[in-house]
Amino acid sequence: MIALADIVADTSSTHWQRTPVSEDLWNLVGKQLADGAWTLVAHWGEPAMVHAALREPATGMTAVLSLDAAGGLFPSLGRHALPARRPERTIRDLVGLEPEGAPDPRPWLDHGCWGLRHPLGDRLAGGEQEPYRFLPVEGEGLHQIPVGPVHAGIIEPGHFRFTASGETVVRLEERLGYVHKGIEGLLIGAPLHRAAKLAGRASGDSTVAYAIAFAQAVETACSASIPLRAVYLRAVMLELERIANHLGDIGAVCNDAAFSLMHTHCAVMRERVLRTADLAFGHRLMMDCVVPGGVAGDIGQKGKNQISKLVAQIGRQFPSLVAIYEDTASLQDRTVRTGMVRHDLVAQFGAGGYVGRASGRGFDARKAFPCPPYDMLEFQVPTLERGDVDARIRIRIREVEQSLSLLRQMLAQLPDGEIQTAVVPHAAEGASLIEGFRGDIFVWVRIDEDGSVARCHLRDPSCFQWPLLEAAIDGNIVADFPLCNKSFNCSYAGHDL
Repeated sequence: MIALADIVADTSSTHWQRTPVSEDLWNLVGKQLADGAWTLVAHWGEPAMVHAALREPATGMTAVLSLDAAGGLFPSLGRHALPARRPERTIRDLVGLEPEGAPDPRPWLDHGCWGLRHPLGDRLAGGEQEPYRFLPVEGEGLHQIPVGPVHAGIIEPGHFRFTASGETVVRLEERLGYVHKGIEGLLIGAPLHRAAKLAGRASGDSTVAYAIAFAQAVETACSASIPLRAVYLRAVMLELERIANHLGDIGAVCNDAAFSLMHTHCAVMRERVLRTADLAFGHRLMMDCVVPGGVAGDIGQKGKNQISKLVAQIGRQFPSLVAIYEDTASLQDRTVRTGMVRHDLVAQFGAGGYVGRASGRGFDARKAFPCPPYDMLEFQVPTLERGDVDARIRIRIREVEQSLSLLRQMLAQLPDGEIQTAVVPHAAEGASLIEGFRGDIFVWVRIDEDGSVARCHLRDPSCFQWPLLEAAIDGNIVADFPLCNKSFNCSYAGHDL
């Protein structure tokens, strides 16, 4: 075994230092990922280079390791580590680098509709692709059920191929990429103010988390220190976003179990959060409210009072909704021991958020990388062990309670002062990891000499949660898939960047 501290050039800095490595060390990365010594945080490429962001759970140390791939090839990490397989397929599609020895050579995001290949690389003329081949299945009495990519209701597209024995699912295979919008390509050459807006649109329900992650990456690269009031206002927005999404998810999961009463009440509460966000920050989703250097606007006393009123109102009403959930036997019958995910799989994929914490992985970027204001606030990271739909609902419930407590503390401690400082861009690199409502969001950015974005990679929590949905449905009946899927609520848009 080798430690990250033995590889990085400067051990005085523990956060995302980028270090070039040899091919031998790169191969070692794959083996130590397979052994669980390191967690894969992100894996991406650019022309002639491939990167892996890693975290060492034992020490908390992080690093970005980079391998020269000028020949167009690099040793596959996916030969050893399952979490690297889909990112490597993405690297091949977007950049054109070939992972040698990769166990899955199929395309991932490229559906043959772009008119060109490798849009972030050599931009070759596009051609017809062979029909996508799902993994073969064998066995007596098995049948396949194709679902999607178009679904009932107003939801994003994704294809799910079920193999079932009767009503029992024996394999689920996903195909995504239908909402690929080329954000990383649009970021290249963008000035920082436009790049911040693009980052905030990676996944609309996590616009605050993405905007903060991008801003922090830029601020780290440019050695910019933002005012403390702006730090607090960012966190206020982040917790409001978390509450709104958790309330929506709790109601939606119950609705998929045919319990519409919870859905209705949660929808009303979520609407109140969005209206309060609009009154306080000028936008229901708080889009474009976070900018590199701070925040776009202040809340004033009126906005502060509105948020305090909201926190008190939800604090009074939410416990009765929790009691309804816990006391409804028919609802518990649908959620308990449905869609279970093992702890070892969650640890292997480094899955965060409620998916990870419901299966015993207590990682939370707010605790793992304590920075203002969270290092000055009291809050708990709830975890459970069973990893079923019920556990994922209960984690959300506890997190709503924790976020309400955090908002009370932040509003009481909110300092006076400026809300923005100038960021002077120059040629540099930076990275950031932010705890969004789904889990940790990773952003790496390289700034060019003219102050524009040279390259940027955004990694959604869903990237390491989607594969676990395939494991969660195994052994369940087909009719429980909507319930399992909603309990994960993975982002299609955030995954299909």
